[in-house]
Amino acid sequence: MFTLRIYNTLSRTKEELKPRVTGKVGMYVCGPTVYDLIHIGNARTFTTFDMVSRWLRAAGYEVTYVRNVTDIDDKIIERARERGIAFHELAESMTRNFREDCERLALLPPDREPRATRYIEAMLGLVGTLEKKGLAYRAENGDVYFSVRDFPGYGKLSRKNLDDLRAGERVAVGVSKRDPLDFALWKAAKPDEPMWESRWGPGRPGWHLECSAMADSELGTPVDLHGGAVDLQFPHHENEIAQSEGAGHAPFVGIWMHGAFLNMDSEKMSKSLGNFHTLRDVLGQLDAVQGGEQVRFFLLRGHYRSEINFTWESLADAGNTLRGFYTALRETPPADAKIDWSNPYAARFRDAMNDDFDMPVALAALHDLRGEVNRSRSRELAGLLKALGGTIGLLQADPDAFLKGAGTDLDVEALIAERAAAKKSRDFARADAIRRDLEAAGILLEDKPGGATEWRRKTL
Repeated sequence: MFTLRIYNTLSRTKEELKPRVTGKVGMYVCGPTVYDLIHIGNARTFTTFDMVSRWLRAAGYEVTYVRNVTDIDDKIIERARERGIAFHELAESMTRNFREDCERLALLPPDREPRATRYIEAMLGLVGTLEKKGLAYRAENGDVYFSVRDFPGYGKLSRKNLDDLRAGERVAVGVSKRDPLDFALWKAAKPDEPMWESRWGPGRPGWHLECSAMADSELGTPVDLHGGAVDLQFPHHENEIAQSEGAGHAPFVGIWMHGAFLNMDSEKMSKSLGNFHTLRDVLGQLDAVQGGEQVRFFLLRGHYRSEINFTWESLADAGNTLRGFYTALRETPPADAKIDWSNPYAARFRDAMNDDFDMPVALAALHDLRGEVNRSRSRELAGLLKALGGTIGLLQADPDAFLKGAGTDLDVEALIAERAAAKKSRDFARADAIRRDLEAAGILLEDKPGGATEWRRKTL
């Protein structure tokens, strides 16, 4: 097994991964709240942790990857009401859509995918424990709240001081709370809303409670790795720590990982701001064959803790780079080979990935290896390039099929043959016209030594 150093948000330092059970890693990632399609910013988070889980396995660890589905939430209830359907119908439909989107990005299914509504008993047990410990109370309105000021160390993940947090900014203020910073563990039932029975009366769980209960139920504590987008650091993950450690599961997490934002015009992309593209919007603009991996490559090529800016130009650049890799693999068919980690390119790649998943440095090693493949025409090195790409979910498609992309109504091979005949008869005007017509249709030609011509799709 490799030794990995990962940036821990809690300590603000890189720490060596030391799983609770040697050789086995339990990873919990906050999944989607299924009230709508995911946007490209959400896709970055899920792609990042797919990469992490793949690399952990490549590094020799046995991984249990848990990514939950939040299928009960205020937004789900509101959206279902707008559509005139039951909340569980909306949640089921959007969960299917989410899985389809993940498949387009070649995200491996998590090992476990708990849904919040199936863990109500575990959540109620956690609330009961917190109440016994004096950290939870039932308010006049029937809600059960966590008493933030009674939990020492609240704010240690986000480095926020309780006295500096002003009520009403990022914390909802309720008249029934003892303190405006307290958050709901259990919400009392309201008319026409889904509800479950509890000792505090009928109601439904608070969002923060759900992940604490599911993480402990599926993995136990401490969870080796807990991940999510940086905006979950506060209050969601801060509240998870308070609930879980307040109930006696301390430490709750070994290493906290947070992925940075994907921005739109240098501003955080979010549904609330309305400045977003759904993943389906983006994929719909791309070649059906190449598009999923193009988006995946775009989302991965920056360091996961660094913000990246979405533009169509940067997405196109990612596609061009990816097609350069596949062109090298088409020109030099890769041999089947296991990764030789003593190879200098493989060693550079490995060391970068083991250093907090430093993707820019790892991809630089792949770029250099591609150059060597193009120079040497070594099938063994081409095999190494493909194998290294496979550890992060890239470069596994058939190169020729990938480069040609989705089908076209044109008989490209016939037009290439006609162009070759025109060149042979010195009808260069016709040959140039065929090239131009094909390019206008998104088909790029490449004349090879010896007279052969290959083609590929030109996409965004």
